[in-house]
Amino acid sequence: MSSPAERYAAARRKAAQAAQFPALDEFALELGFDLDDFQREACQSLERGSGVLVCAPTGAGKTVVGEFAVHLALRGRPDDPVPAADATTPSARRKCFYTTPIKALSNQKYHDLVARYGAEQVGLLTGDNAINGDAPVVVMTTEVLRNMLYAGSSTLQGLAYVVMDEVHYLADRFRGGVWEEVIIHLPASVTLVSLSATVSNAEEFADWLVTVRGETAVVVSEHRPVPLWQHMLVGKRMFDLFHDADAARKHDVHPELLRYTRETVRRLELGEGRSAGPGAGRRGPRWRGPMRPDIVDRLDREGLLPAILFIFSRAGCAAAVQQCLAAGLRLTSAEERAEIRRVVESRVTAIPGEDLSVLGYWEWLDGLERGLAAHHAGMLPVFKEIVEELFVRGLVKAVFATETLALGINMPARCVVLERLVKYNGEAHVDLTPGEYTQLTGRAGRRGIDVEGHAVVVWSPETDPRHVAGLASTRTYPLRSSFRPSYNMAVNLVGTVGAEPARALLESSFAQFQADRSVVGLARQVQRNTETIEAYGAEAACHHGDFDEYFALRVAIADREKAIARQGQTQRKAAAVASLERLRVGDVIRVPSGRRAGLAVVLDPATGGFGEPRPLVLTQDRWAGRVSPGDFTTPAEVLARIRVPKHFNHRSPGARRDLAAEVSGTGLDRHGGRRGGRSRQVTGEDHQITQLRTELRHHPCHACPEREEHARWAERRRRLERDTEELRERVSGRTGSLARTFDRIVALLTERGYLARDGAVTDAGRMLGRIWTEADLLVAECLRRGVWNGLSPAELAAAVSVVVFEARRDVDERASLPRGPVADAVDETLKLWGEIEADEAARGLTATREPDLGFAWPVYRWARGEALAKVLGSGHEIDGEMPAGDFVRWARQVVDLLGQIADSGGATTELRSTARQAIAAVNRGVLAYHTSA
Repeated sequence: MSSPAERYAAARRKAAQAAQFPALDEFALELGFDLDDFQREACQSLERGSGVLVCAPTGAGKTVVGEFAVHLALRGRPDDPVPAADATTPSARRKCFYTTPIKALSNQKYHDLVARYGAEQVGLLTGDNAINGDAPVVVMTTEVLRNMLYAGSSTLQGLAYVVMDEVHYLADRFRGGVWEEVIIHLPASVTLVSLSATVSNAEEFADWLVTVRGETAVVVSEHRPVPLWQHMLVGKRMFDLFHDADAARKHDVHPELLRYTRETVRRLELGEGRSAGPGAGRRGPRWRGPMRPDIVDRLDREGLLPAILFIFSRAGCAAAVQQCLAAGLRLTSAEERAEIRRVVESRVTAIPGEDLSVLGYWEWLDGLERGLAAHHAGMLPVFKEIVEELFVRGLVKAVFATETLALGINMPARCVVLERLVKYNGEAHVDLTPGEYTQLTGRAGRRGIDVEGHAVVVWSPETDPRHVAGLASTRTYPLRSSFRPSYNMAVNLVGTVGAEPARALLESSFAQFQADRSVVGLARQVQRNTETIEAYGAEAACHHGDFDEYFALRVAIADREKAIARQGQTQRKAAAVASLERLRVGDVIRVPSGRRAGLAVVLDPATGGFGEPRPLVLTQDRWAGRVSPGDFTTPAEVLARIRVPKHFNHRSPGARRDLAAEVSGTGLDRHGGRRGGRSRQVTGEDHQITQLRTELRHHPCHACPEREEHARWAERRRRLERDTEELRERVSGRTGSLARTFDRIVALLTERGYLARDGAVTDAGRMLGRIWTEADLLVAECLRRGVWNGLSPAELAAAVSVVVFEARRDVDERASLPRGPVADAVDETLKLWGEIEADEAARGLTATREPDLGFAWPVYRWARGEALAKVLGSGHEIDGEMPAGDFVRWARQVVDLLGQIADSGGATTELRSTARQAIAAVNRGVLAYHTSA
């Protein structure tokens, strides 16, 4: 216990702080809890008039600093120069804008602030909602503020504070540039409050903020308010990853865990427990980790629920819930089940019953009532919101989620489980980074509820505990700018400040700031590489002759062989396409490879459409879906014919079972005579390869006994030379890179008539400046050329969808389109895209993304009023139906673009009217509910 003298000194200090920071003292009294040191330090900097960057872990309470900026704006300052008589006028009021990266966070923060300050003091502006936009405190998405700045909105008058929540989003490659645009363009009088997750280069980011915003205090806290314990689940045994906090700091894995995992791997390699059966190969039995229901049951028994179990696959999340249901898992009481049903039924009343059946409502509700749910972007938004609400209330105990949950709204848990440390990033399977690991596990531990949080990694033979320790202990999460100039940004900048000042503004971006700093390190690397190349060259030298010349012949032969292989692949694909085009209903074929390998009967030949044929087939394993030429390494051969019922319903399990039995009844061999399906290479040697090999054999170095050793050094040198050349290009490309890109964009826009020769913005440029989409220039060109004129509302929705939609995975062939006006409009759009891409390539600009036709049919059918089941079934998806969540998300983006067209000065009166009708046609059913939710 402290002495009277110490208590007196502490009271004196507190009184002095209250006198120095009166606003903070008032704010702290209203909170009802003591501020942490980092919160107090950041708030004091704000009250002193400085901008502030706060970096702290998830759940540490960063938003308190943002809420203090709101308090300062509403309070005003005693020394404000505004006369008291004018203090009530809108222009004299001090305002605070609170920006967030996503609408869900904006809605959540709006409700929080309304509860605290009252509805008349707080507004909300997102793409869907506009509530009390002239209020002194307005919550908005970052894009809304960016658009206000470019438009010179009167709402900006009196703006004193801008809070940028989740400012680390500026690393997002799709939307990150918006954060930098806002930071650069905000008036100098505005104080910026930047709230970020823990990043390792906070000082670098703060240095940049100082250059563009003036004085900025950096407050970094690594302290988690709820301690996090790291574990690994090995089979049925749970181990601590670290023995104690000191071991965690040193990355020292718990010795018992290391010993046990090494012993397990040794047993697997020796082939112990051969009961694994056919799955066991030369490496011994296949490892079978704990089943998902067993993991949830284990967490329940150990008091670690509620838990989020991260599975980096939508299908995996849904399968996990089904597995838990099949295992009879039930985590809720009768009272909780009744409350869950009440909440769900009150939220889904607006969704028609037939749509609920299509959406798998009853299976989903069964899982919820047992305390289990999935959470991923493919779910209907209202389903996700219900899961979030029930989880936060403790009614749902276990959520199987993809990593998108870690970026969403506040949804903490007692425990987080990572099933794997590898995820698919849209292009390849990659390891989790330390930053991603920290973000995911940061959800564990609820402040004010849990004494400690727990993170569990499920072990497998590929998972090294030392690697997990590195992920858990490393704080290398650097913030990397994703900012690059766009066409819309260019016309807005030129229109606002002029071409030369715009160039200077771009050079003040964080992207250029980082690029200039990185050049020094790159130049040093080039120098080191050059010295190494010389050393490799000395090792590759041969006394028989010029080994560089000999090695060049080897490289030429390898390149030619690759070219011939590619050519053969193209020919095989053309043969497969031709064979699929000849198929008829009832033809029995053999799919030679892939997941669907085996016999199949053709249900719909899908001929006569655009792009490559994708016949609908039923395999003897009862799978019904479309196959593509990519599934056929050899041409499809008709092996037999069977009768397919006239109105065959491939969605009916019974119908599929009966027809699949007929396929098996043909007696044909499932795999045929040859397996693997690779056609024999065309006989006959290529003349060029023959000539190169003759030269190779006659070269003096071919007789060198150390030839292969020299070749290894020469190959190392060649790779390093290639890498070094790339480094040199990066060095030259980074210096002033954004300004050069801006100059090229301005030149292209001038040539196309969006900017005049004297730098003024034309009418077409002003139209482009109000188009906010990734394909902004393509949309503007479509409007100028009248590509969408004369279309019906449903046709317009389908035609504009191709410039916003982007499939989750690449599909080889082009999707089909509704015939007639839609197909004509899309063909014209593709032609314009080709012209733009050619211009971009000629100027060295990043190409505008090619239009994607995969959403045209679903949105066309939906806008025509067709049923949700038919709409979702018409998506151009690899794995069958389009998920409802994806449909809603892309339909909202189509509606957003239609809204821009309806307000565009570059569109005809008729087109604007059609766009409004199209919006009304799309905003129905699940879309109308989502809009109002």
